[in-house]
Amino acid sequence: MSSPSPGVVSTSAAAVSTGQPVSKPQRLISLDVVRGITIAFMIMVNNNGGPGSWGFMNHAAWNGLTPTDLVFPTFLFIVGISTVFGTEARLAKGASRAELAKHTVIRAIVLIFFGWIVNNFPLFHWNHMRFYGVLQRIGLCYLVVGLFYLLDKRIVSKVALLATCLLGYWALVTLVPVPGAGVPGRDMPILDKDQNIVNYVDQQLMPGHLYEDWTTHNLRDPEGLLSAIPAIGTALLGMITGICLRKNAPTNKKALGLVIGCVACLAVGYLWSIWFPLNKKMWTSSYVLVAAGWSLALLTVCFWAVEVKNWRKGWTFPWLVFGSNAITAYMVSELLPGILSLFRPTDNGHTESIEGFIFNHFNAHIPDPGWAAFSWSVLFAAVCFIPVLILYKKKIFLKI
Repeated sequence: MSSPSPGVVSTSAAAVSTGQPVSKPQRLISLDVVRGITIAFMIMVNNNGGPGSWGFMNHAAWNGLTPTDLVFPTFLFIVGISTVFGTEARLAKGASRAELAKHTVIRAIVLIFFGWIVNNFPLFHWNHMRFYGVLQRIGLCYLVVGLFYLLDKRIVSKVALLATCLLGYWALVTLVPVPGAGVPGRDMPILDKDQNIVNYVDQQLMPGHLYEDWTTHNLRDPEGLLSAIPAIGTALLGMITGICLRKNAPTNKKALGLVIGCVACLAVGYLWSIWFPLNKKMWTSSYVLVAAGWSLALLTVCFWAVEVKNWRKGWTFPWLVFGSNAITAYMVSELLPGILSLFRPTDNGHTESIEGFIFNHFNAHIPDPGWAAFSWSVLFAAVCFIPVLILYKKKIFLKI
């Protein structure tokens, strides 16, 4: 098990310091930094301290966007970039395309299996087991873009599939009648919370097994089947970025290309959102472009700081630790609450969870509820940092 990015990402030592064309491969540290920042923030927002947490530490209720809504697509965006570099690195070492295809399929299956464990640990109630999920979506998107890159390395094919995914999903959501409800925009609003084709398909396929089903009775799943189509588009945008970063060009020109890509994605995405709103739970096409734009913005800053200016000491360390074993860190963060739930201490005659006990006796004493919740997020992320730090110190990088 490893970070969600296969293989080694490389660039040029000469390019880092002089901005000259690539000549000698080495690891693209800036991408590791972005991956580490992303997984750390993902852990924090998934453990945000409850209802007192600040708005940006929570997902948008429906349409709209918060920084929390950008975490998962940034993860998938990185998957696309790293797939390019990882595939090329293994091909350069003599691996055949058949071997890489086999590895891609196996890795996707393992990610999906780990996702089932994370979703349902520790009780595994069959009646309400959730089969969709974060790792499952990563596995599926990685499978599609990984095999597609082995089949065809051209940017034009990636752009064509990206357009098909985004335009096709837009047409599916806005034009296809929803059985029993009618036509979107005529019989109910476009992106109605409950009556839309995405929810309908998931309800037919996985009744009782959706993320917002037996808990809230809203009958939806943010990682459902049809919304995986535009999510593949997110990984494709990362793949297009990776292909561009591998080109034999000066580092400063690559940084400029990242800026141009960032501005283009944000402009087109926000313009499209006027008619097809930004929505993370349905992973709308406009959301794909806007999220990719902000992912490119983060990558641009890190790329400029690390690869162009060569600022690598000190500030990069925690992000490199998290990024080196990102999936490990994520699984620790998801399994830890389940483990802690097995132990319920008694305080003044009342039984509560260990998490609740710690929060109520320490974090809750901070007067401002936002800061109290944020301190819990930082504490939880720090605990998850410990195992990956030990692995990093021992130079152990778990891989699937």
